[in-house]
Amino acid sequence: MRIMEYVRDIFLMLIVFILFYMIFSPVLEARQIKISRIEKMPEQPEPFEIRDWKQTAREYDEFLYDFEQQGEYLPLIRWRDNRINFQLDTPWIPSYVGGEGGGEAINVIASVLGASLAGIDKSEQQGQNWVIKQKEFFNEADEKNLILNHPRARTGGSFWYEIFPGILFYSLVDLYPDTSRQKTPTISGRKALSMKDMMYQSAEKFREAVYHMAEKSDKPNFNWTGFDFGKMEPVYNGVWREPDGAAGIAWLQYAAYQKFGEQNFLEGAELSLNFLEDIDYNPMYEILLAYGAYTAARMNAEQGFDYDLTRFINWCFEPSDTRSGWGIIVDQWGDFDVYGLHGSTTDRNGYAFAMNTFQMAGALLPIVRYDTRYADSFGKWMLNLVNSARLFYGKYHPAEHQSSDFWSEYPESILAYEGLRKRGPVTIPIGRQVSPYVTGDAVRENWAPTDIGLYGSSHVGILGGIVNKTAHDKILKLDLLKTDFFNNSAYPTYLYYNPYPEEKMINLDLPQRTGQFEQTEEFSLYDVVSKKYIEKNKSNRAEFIIEPRSSVVLVVVPAGGTEEIIKSQKLVEGTVIDFNYEKAE
Repeated sequence: MRIMEYVRDIFLMLIVFILFYMIFSPVLEARQIKISRIEKMPEQPEPFEIRDWKQTAREYDEFLYDFEQQGEYLPLIRWRDNRINFQLDTPWIPSYVGGEGGGEAINVIASVLGASLAGIDKSEQQGQNWVIKQKEFFNEADEKNLILNHPRARTGGSFWYEIFPGILFYSLVDLYPDTSRQKTPTISGRKALSMKDMMYQSAEKFREAVYHMAEKSDKPNFNWTGFDFGKMEPVYNGVWREPDGAAGIAWLQYAAYQKFGEQNFLEGAELSLNFLEDIDYNPMYEILLAYGAYTAARMNAEQGFDYDLTRFINWCFEPSDTRSGWGIIVDQWGDFDVYGLHGSTTDRNGYAFAMNTFQMAGALLPIVRYDTRYADSFGKWMLNLVNSARLFYGKYHPAEHQSSDFWSEYPESILAYEGLRKRGPVTIPIGRQVSPYVTGDAVRENWAPTDIGLYGSSHVGILGGIVNKTAHDKILKLDLLKTDFFNNSAYPTYLYYNPYPEEKMINLDLPQRTGQFEQTEEFSLYDVVSKKYIEKNKSNRAEFIIEPRSSVVLVVVPAGGTEEIIKSQKLVEGTVIDFNYEKAE
């Protein structure tokens, strides 16, 4: 009889378990959203090596900004020959080593921003304020009042060249609030402007452009090549379109809303994202789409919008419908895993670019802070990207796998090639090509004598700021605040992903009593993924466990701080630590 009762009890427990699983497993599974292209990446890429990216960025800055370098093609930097917009002496940097073309904002501003993210104060270095010198890219002399790729530039030729310099410039405004308020006389001397003024004026111009593309409706059309700000009309050049300009403008508008608080900028961001929400094709052209995905995540979390974030993110990874093959690489080239890099998946079977790869990491990673459902996927992607990105540097290739190894002065661990091809050189029969092949377009197109691309190398500080190692080789500590520009007050927030098949213990050094924690003696660790504290009341050091193939989004908060729940957000001492908190009953 007892045996029968025992069997019955086991059977009832099993039924209850099955019912519980059927009811609640969809909820549990919904906590993490899988990105299909990331699912194709290995949990542990091989061969494996994580560079010290912070050191790489610092060495790059030291080499690039050394006016005393001697040798072929050196120094890399020089002073511009003339002043165009402001009474400032400003630097000029070639786009490729040895090239006469250059001085681009996507290179010069990026070099300042990247170094800053890696911890270098570029507002006071070598007796120069390199931050304020970026004002020269604000086209004031011809009254365009936009941050463009050159001090004097046309508009209407390409959305991403019209928008991306502004993203870099705005980011400096956020990092250097004191410098951004300093005014500099224009070349005419009739007025003086600060970087903050320039940000506001350019944001106004882009808001007006959105109105024009909406044709006074609530549905703007961004399916153009660029926007002519002289005529205030969109342009199609008859060859290609760049609809992801909507994504870049959304970022600029929302950043302006966060900075200045004016409702019209929020409306500009909303209209821009509405275009992306309405289209049924992947609009990726270069890199701007990632900024739209990030902006959508923030506006969902902070403003209560409901943009289809999963679709936007998948667009960033899948090959584009707009620019054939443009997306995230998921492949092995030669003996190397190159998963996670960004570029063409189809150009002679694959061609990844340094600038695009660094920028995709910086633009997309902060999404996890606002929506942790992507933590596992992004943790896995970043592990692959951070491992693969080293292959842009000559240091990791024999001479026959490089197109510009002939440069005798080449600091192969500091300067990146423009890109990495699956096979090359492309100018010889395929049977004699090697894989992979680190190269670029400059030599083949006769733009410069080398393929070593400074315009890509200058963005390395993004990884330098974001990526930190832990005691476990393949578990990274990823800083979610470094490129989360114009955020509201925030506590230190990190993404950890454990790719191992077993749990791992992580040790964390806690903040000292400085800055925002001047009055704080003890800290607690809140995991946004599990929505619970995993350590409490710790000082100096803390430790926690990460489950296998899982992530932790860690917020370091003052222990014992006052907690409150406002709508869906959990706050400690008035600072949001969880944007999608669901209070347990």
